[in-house]
Order: sequence, then structure tokens, then C-alpha cells
Amino acid sequence: MVSRQAPGEIYNKALSIQHPDRDWILTRILWLEGSEERNQNTKDRYIYIHGSPDETIMGKPGSKGCIRMRNKDVVELFENVQIGEDVVIMKS
Repeated sequence: MVSRQAPGEIYNKALSIQHPDRDWILTRILWLEGSEERNQNTKDRYIYIHGSPDETIMGKPGSKGCIRMRNKDVVELFENVQIGEDVVIMKS
């Protein structure tokens, strides 16, 4: 996804090298709409929970505001939440 449009690309290492600053969105997207005053604009800012390439380092900030997950984990999450359901994001 690039600006909420599917660019018609299939992720691969060559594309990753060609676009080193892209925050790759793979597998699934949970589009967030903040409920607290400080994050009510997340939907307008394109903030998601999304799948990422296998080689992406997890557990460290690195996206442009999104929460990145392993593809298998975001697929499981996607299958267990409903549209409009609250998602609580907590730092462990």
C-alpha cells in the first residue's frame, strides 16, 4: 500500500532495496481510529497495525507511526477482531 492505494507490486528483496525508506505493508491492515484526544487523528495520519517483511526488526521503533507485526501474527489478530471493536495497545 502506498497512500492507501495498492501499487500492484509484489514485495521482494529487489523492491526493498529500490525503496529503502518505505514502511512495507504486507498481509493485513487494521486501520486504527484513536479514541483518546491525543490520538483521534490516527485514521487521517494513515496509522495501522500491519504485517511486515520477515527481515524487519521487531521490538524497536522503525515505522512511520504504525505498529508492525509478523505476518502470521497480524493474520491471527485480523481474524479475531471485528470492525468497530476496541483494540488496546499496551507497552509491555
